[in-house]
Amino acid sequence: MKKTCLLSLLAVSVACACQAQAATWPDAPGPSQSDFGGVGLLQVPTARMAKDGEFSLNYRYNDQYRFYSSSVQLFPWLEATIRYTDVKTRRYSAVESFSGNQSYKDKAFDLKARLWQEGYWLPEFSVGARDLGGTGLFDSEYFVATKAWGPFDFTLGLGFGYLGNSGTVKNPFCEADSSYCYRSDNNGTAGSVSGKDMFKGPAALFGGVEYQTPWQPLRLKVEYEGNNYQDDFAGRLEQKSKVNVGAIYRLTDWADVNVSYERGNTFMAGFTLRTNFNDLHSASVDVPKPAYKPQPQGEFLDSTVAADQLTDLKYNAGLTGPNMQVKGNTLYVTGQQSKYRNTQEGIDRANVIVMNNLPENVDTVDITETRNRMPQVTTRTSVDSLRQQLEGYPLGQEKMLDQQRVNPVDPGRTEQGYHIDPDDFTYNIAPVLNQSVGGPESFYLYQVGVMGSASYWLTNHLLLDGSVFGNLANNYDKFNYNGAPSDSSLPRVRTHIRDYVENNVYVNNLQANYMHYLGNGFYGQVYGGYLETMYGGVGGEVLYRPLDSDWAFGVDANYVKQRDWDNMMQFTDYNAKVGNLTAYWRPSFFNHQVLVKASVGQYLAEDKGATIDVSRQFDSGVIVGAYATKTNVSAEEYGEGDFTKGFYISIPMDLFTATPTRGRAQVNWTPLTRDGGQMLGRKYQLYDMTSDRDENFR
Repeated sequence: MKKTCLLSLLAVSVACACQAQAATWPDAPGPSQSDFGGVGLLQVPTARMAKDGEFSLNYRYNDQYRFYSSSVQLFPWLEATIRYTDVKTRRYSAVESFSGNQSYKDKAFDLKARLWQEGYWLPEFSVGARDLGGTGLFDSEYFVATKAWGPFDFTLGLGFGYLGNSGTVKNPFCEADSSYCYRSDNNGTAGSVSGKDMFKGPAALFGGVEYQTPWQPLRLKVEYEGNNYQDDFAGRLEQKSKVNVGAIYRLTDWADVNVSYERGNTFMAGFTLRTNFNDLHSASVDVPKPAYKPQPQGEFLDSTVAADQLTDLKYNAGLTGPNMQVKGNTLYVTGQQSKYRNTQEGIDRANVIVMNNLPENVDTVDITETRNRMPQVTTRTSVDSLRQQLEGYPLGQEKMLDQQRVNPVDPGRTEQGYHIDPDDFTYNIAPVLNQSVGGPESFYLYQVGVMGSASYWLTNHLLLDGSVFGNLANNYDKFNYNGAPSDSSLPRVRTHIRDYVENNVYVNNLQANYMHYLGNGFYGQVYGGYLETMYGGVGGEVLYRPLDSDWAFGVDANYVKQRDWDNMMQFTDYNAKVGNLTAYWRPSFFNHQVLVKASVGQYLAEDKGATIDVSRQFDSGVIVGAYATKTNVSAEEYGEGDFTKGFYISIPMDLFTATPTRGRAQVNWTPLTRDGGQMLGRKYQLYDMTSDRDENFR
């Protein structure tokens, strides 16, 4: 009956498609997401890639599994997917008091790389891997080719592991090495990564076709899969047919719904939500740019005019605590850019503001941007060149603006100057949501609270900063696991997290920071106090960051003690020396959109090793990154997961706010929290505080 219903549905869809007009959306729908997440048909992948920067959230549901996945097109040639699987036929644990009725949960990470694009004769060709490491419930590798012919998109691939369980063809790598003929039957350990079984074991062909109907919102899919479901984690599943059929309907340009009939006996349904990180735009409404209406001043700054200019510099150009002074033939403006991510926008506005009432004999305008009262960069502009640009060039005689970025310039004390004092005391209250998905006790654990923060500048270099967290509501009373890892010999430097969460009100951080620009691209800071939720202590950092350079180097050293979760104002007996030497690099061949951070040093458990952090910045300012830390601790000493790793997305808040802002929100995903390779969570880091020295950062 299920099959009859589905075939009837598809027949009606095709009939409607044949009678419909061809185009209903301005752009073609583009590749669609598979059941597992990532571009594909249903159970199998294709060689296609989504549009660069596309981000999708996917949900699929059938009798045995719920698949939650998120896929991002990191580069035009590289797709990454993280997946969260709810295995409905298995319990999280055999111990009922531990997990009750909670079903088994699995986390996974997939990658697919395009080796070449489709040509006139050649198909698009990609290689990929599913379920890299971990328990490996669906671990598989594949080569796949896809070729378009009119409204049809044909796919043929060779799969190994889960995609090739039926073993319909001989593994081609067996000819070179007999070890490739066999694949381990043992599942991996949660959080671990191992490539020992890649491209090994039985292999099978898979393929299919996706048909774009004349009715553009509707696409149909048919595939032949290479899996036989005999060793499935959900149990030995009956497969009446290797042919799966399905349909995908585009509700809007950001949402699809899917239905399919798989294995000859199972319905699969779900949806996809999508956006593109390159195409997102700021939602804020800004005040108009100042109009160019020159009214030159005399030799000296007029106090009344200067007051109006300072007000405009603060509220129109976004320069907090603006200072304006004249020395010789140069007008100097200094302030912290607190409004625009694109600092050039603030510079352009500030230049018009000062040009409207420029003192005579001034031929250069220097605008210096600061951050945390440390100068970052000076933008030097020729007055004659700027005047010509503002007045407009004769047709055919346009010139480049004579403007350059130089290391911060300090004019020193001058006889004429005016300023608006920056606020020494600031405070903020913000909501906080701490959450955990997929735990054994409850699928969703949450903690809702408020964080009150305040800071006070004692001097231009010394900052006192603190925050207090107050819990409003949570369901962490269901959290039975105390975090004690029985499979690790490391000190418990992070796995006491549950003990900290039990505090309803606590001081999150309370510290003193002394920050200073040391000159010639060097910045430094020293700090002490409660540095984060779990640790307090003292430390210091020095950063060398040449202006507009692709690289930078930093070093930090800290002595910390673990805060007592029973009394957050006190410490336990555990202490550690923590420090890192870090190199930062933005490769020019990635158009400065990629940041590679490589650190070596000692971590909170006093294990020694290295951290690699790679992130991509999209046109909207959204940053997607991943990191991994490997130390001298063996996999056995580390315990489940083998080493520390995670993913994050950093989102500019002006994509959502009504007015421009430089604030950001970050979403982190750590598959497993353990004690090895754990860094100190310092609130202030010099590289982040000197981002204005990189003209490519937005």
